[in-house]
Amino acid sequence: MEFDTSTHALGALRTEQVDAKFHMLDVMSVSELLSAMNESDAEVPRAVALQLPAIEKAIDGVVDRMMQGGRLIYIGAGTSGRLGVLDAAECGPTFSVSEDQVLALIAGGDSALRLPAEGAEDKPQAGASDLKAQNLTSRDAVVGIAASGRTPYVLGALAYAKEIGALTIGLTCNPNSEISKIVDCPIEIDSGPELLAGSTRLKSGTAQKLVLNMISTITMVRLGKTFGNLMVDLQITNGKLKDRAIRIIEKATGASRTLSEKALSDSGHEVKVAILMLLLDIDADSARERLRASQNRVREALN
Repeated sequence: MEFDTSTHALGALRTEQVDAKFHMLDVMSVSELLSAMNESDAEVPRAVALQLPAIEKAIDGVVDRMMQGGRLIYIGAGTSGRLGVLDAAECGPTFSVSEDQVLALIAGGDSALRLPAEGAEDKPQAGASDLKAQNLTSRDAVVGIAASGRTPYVLGALAYAKEIGALTIGLTCNPNSEISKIVDCPIEIDSGPELLAGSTRLKSGTAQKLVLNMISTITMVRLGKTFGNLMVDLQITNGKLKDRAIRIIEKATGASRTLSEKALSDSGHEVKVAILMLLLDIDADSARERLRASQNRVREALN
């Protein structure tokens, strides 16, 4: 598949434009700079709101794939890649998904999380190779993240994903991008020119982070990882999270802290199990059986 990634068109991208409002940025006071950045950032949620139908379509596709045992895979370069890694990394402790259920790939590998690897994004074959190494299947959903919408590494990955039959989603900050032309679900957040011209770690990065929050969080809600707005599938790996788990059990059941703490211990530190034990007055094994019969969803298990 051929892509137009020629550099002569870069200057025409919305994210590369120079915003005349901020042409005196270097002589502004700190107070003025703060107001300017705040004003600029306020445009992002409005731009995201315009793409909610496209985001909904993408999430429905991700949920469908994951319910069939597929994975959610983010792939990007630079800031976009780092944001994907951040979102994927937080899914484990928040929702108790395994590392191979939600994962992220970044051009240049893990070292690119801390050190520049700018040349790595120019290789479409590297994106395809990185997905091949993950044994991509048609049950998976691949989210290509690129503010410009024309990053060769991401384009190569998405083209390979389409060949395999995986669901392809493109998250960009430039309308009518190369990525949007090839994916099943294009998400185009037109966040406009940056306060610091071309610095897409600013508004573009914020827009991408907001959308990634939506994709991962709403997917997990639909997969039964919450009870109401409570995180009932969190991993208890330290004192803070144990305290949070006890408070969640208290809130979900109305039980005292003492009873909630005991139920958490008796459940083997499984919040969902503890909630069912208290609400239904059953033992841990019976609670687990109810969860298994209800696709691990607390509300269905209660019925």
